[in-house]
Amino acid sequence: MPIGNIALSRHAAPRPVPAPAPRSVRRVLVYRLGSLGDTVVALPALHLIARAFPDAERRMLTNFPVQAKAAPSASVLENTGLSHGYLRYASGTRSPRELFSLWWRLLRWRPQVLVYLGGTRGVAAAKRDAAFFRLCGIFRLIGVSDTEDTQFPRRGADGMLEPEAARLARTLARLGDARLDDPASWSLHLTEAEHRRAADALAPAAGRTLIAASLGTKRQANDWGRDNWRALLSQLAARFSGHALVLCGAADEAEASAYAASGWQGGPVVNLCGALAPRESAAVLARAAIFLGHDSGPMHLAAAMQVPCVAVFSARNLPRVWFPYGRSHRVLYHQVACAGCGLETCIVQRKTCILSITVDEVLAAVADVMAAG
Repeated sequence: MPIGNIALSRHAAPRPVPAPAPRSVRRVLVYRLGSLGDTVVALPALHLIARAFPDAERRMLTNFPVQAKAAPSASVLENTGLSHGYLRYASGTRSPRELFSLWWRLLRWRPQVLVYLGGTRGVAAAKRDAAFFRLCGIFRLIGVSDTEDTQFPRRGADGMLEPEAARLARTLARLGDARLDDPASWSLHLTEAEHRRAADALAPAAGRTLIAASLGTKRQANDWGRDNWRALLSQLAARFSGHALVLCGAADEAEASAYAASGWQGGPVVNLCGALAPRESAAVLARAAIFLGHDSGPMHLAAAMQVPCVAVFSARNLPRVWFPYGRSHRVLYHQVACAGCGLETCIVQRKTCILSITVDEVLAAVADVMAAG
């Protein structure tokens, strides 16, 4: 488990304490692990926490990114006012020294409230986390997913699972309405400087309608393949002649993105992979008519910017949990017998789920979204 295996003795059980009124709370710790996408889907929950504790200093306990591509939460939330500081640790650590250091930092800061935005790692893990935070002197815990119902997404009347953003909002229902369908709940409060940086980066495409794409992914199982993307973009260039293509992503995705875009004719290509910070990329995506990509952080950024997405998904996760939030998106997802495997790398099944999605299917989805928009 991320916090570590720390058990409380029967003598360490905390005494019940009165819950402080929101206005009297001065220090709130928010627990959320993950990288770019995990932070973006938690935006409505973070806005709700800010409304519930407007006078408190809110700090986030998060992890060091496991992969270099993963953007830390601070690079997403900077200038939003949703977090006033960060405490970090190595997720999954069992090091007594690191755990003691974390315990001591929390004990010294003395948070009055913990708001738990943990992932679906199991009820036992959530209970161990809660025990650790109580050991740190935090006795008011909100949102701890220590039941099967709060730990896992519910299935709706349509048979689909609820999005992760909705599950988080449900665990915080005692704080109020997270307003998931309000664009303001997804706002990053982008600054004028960030918008100017985006405008400068897009100067070669000035006056053109933008088609944005991010073709990279952290996981081999989620990769549709650069040849598929190249075939798609070649056909899109013929259909949407005169549009500009802008590519976003990490620096090590620049070459593969350039290859995929090599068939784009009739309009400029602006390859910004590795050139912008996450919030500057969000300002770029906000100017696009449509976003194309995998299940990825940039996809969630585009959805937060209210940009319609056409997303190509593997079936490593069950459907809808990590789909872009909103009604204007089109997701290509093929249900297979091994759906929900959770694999980072798929060898045995050879990525049957995502590679069975055809270029024509994605092309039709893009055409539908562009026609509607």
